[in-house]
Amino acid sequence: MAHIDIHSSREAAVDQAAGTGCACGGHDEELPELDVQTIPHAVRHAAIFGAIESLRPGAGIVLSATHNPVPLIDQLRDRHGDAYAVRYLDEGPERWRLLVRRQA
Repeated sequence: MAHIDIHSSREAAVDQAAGTGCACGGHDEELPELDVQTIPHAVRHAAIFGAIESLRPGAGIVLSATHNPVPLIDQLRDRHGDAYAVRYLDEGPERWRLLVRRQA
């Protein structure tokens, strides 16, 4: 079983996690991959934007979809301009995978 630290305040947890960006205790060594088809359609774009917008500068995420997510990419550029770089890793026909990286 994993060790769990209980802190008396948020500040104490953040102090322990200094330099890691969060106090959750888990960190991705590789790029996380989000299969967007697993997210209910009613909240899909909001959930994807939540994941993308939580990236720290230089970090990235791979989005996996069953269609070319051009509308999502357009929305990302409309909202954030050039703050995120998008590069196709796979371009269909069954699966599209995109690397989205927050610029430093």
